[in-house]
Amino acid sequence: MTPATANATAWPTSGPWLKPNDVLPAVPARVVLVDDDEAFREAATGELEDLGFTVTGFADAKSLINYLTSPDGSGLDDGAADILVVDWCLERTLGIDLLPDLRRRGCRIPVIFLTGMSMPANETLALDRGAVDFIDKTRGMSVLARRIRLILQPPAAAVPTPTAKPGDEIVCGKLTLKPKVNRAFWQGRDVMLTVTEFSIVEFMVANLGEHVTYRAIYDRVHWSGFVAGSGEDGFRTNVRSSIKRIRSKFNAIDRGFAEIENFAAFGYRWRDSATVDAAASEMGRPQDIRITHG
Repeated sequence: MTPATANATAWPTSGPWLKPNDVLPAVPARVVLVDDDEAFREAATGELEDLGFTVTGFADAKSLINYLTSPDGSGLDDGAADILVVDWCLERTLGIDLLPDLRRRGCRIPVIFLTGMSMPANETLALDRGAVDFIDKTRGMSVLARRIRLILQPPAAAVPTPTAKPGDEIVCGKLTLKPKVNRAFWQGRDVMLTVTEFSIVEFMVANLGEHVTYRAIYDRVHWSGFVAGSGEDGFRTNVRSSIKRIRSKFNAIDRGFAEIENFAAFGYRWRDSATVDAAASEMGRPQDIRITHG
C-alpha cells in the first residue's frame, strides 16, 4: 500500500489532538512495527499507512535488530526510524526483554508496547523499563496513531513557556539541564533521562519552589484533558511511576538525592538543596536559576 501523502487529510481531523491551525509534518513519521502475528501486522500496517505514516514491519526481534544495525556494523542506527511499536509477546522473545537489549546497544528510539493482555503490572513494568507508552490492541490503530503523533509532535499548547530559550543551559544547584539535547547532569554526571523524564524535570525546575499537580505533570507530556489509566484519576499512577524512575536514576548517582518533594494527594516540587537555609526560608524566595546562553 502506498503511504498517504502528508496533507490535511493524512491525519485524523477531529479531537483534541488536532486543532484547525495545526501544521502537519512535511514527511510522514517512520514507524517500525514488530509483531509475530502476520495477519495483524499486515492489517495494522495498512491502517497506519492510511493515517499518513510510513511503516516497516518485522515478525521478530532478530529481524528488527538487523534492520536497525548501522551499515558499518558499529551499533544501532537511531536514524532508521522515528518510533518502534513492539508486541508485548513475540514468538521467541518477550518485547519487554527486547527493550533493555536495544538500550544496551545504544538505541534511543522511543518504544511503544502493544498488548492483548492489558494488566496494570505489565504497564508498570513497561514504563519502568523505559517504554513511552503501553496500548491495548483492542483500542485500534486510530488510537495508536494519535499516541504516536503526540509522542513525536506534542501540541505546543500542552507545553508551558520554557524558562530559557532553546539552546540555553540551565544550572540549578547540582543540576545542569541542556534543553537543546534533552540531557540532564547531576554533579556533572549524565542522569540518562528519557525525553519524557527530562521534560518532567525541566517543568519542575521551571516552577522551582512551587508544587505542581499530578495533572500538570501529566499534561506536560500529553495534552490538557488526556485520560489514561483506570478511573477518573488513573493518570496519577503513571505520574508516580515516572517520578519513581526519575528518582532512581538520580539516586544511582547520588544516594542523598532528595530534591523531588511529594505533597500527598497533590503533586511534586523540585527543591534544590541550596534553598534549605534559614534566610531563604524566612524570605520565602526560591533558589535562583542561572541560565547560560549557548
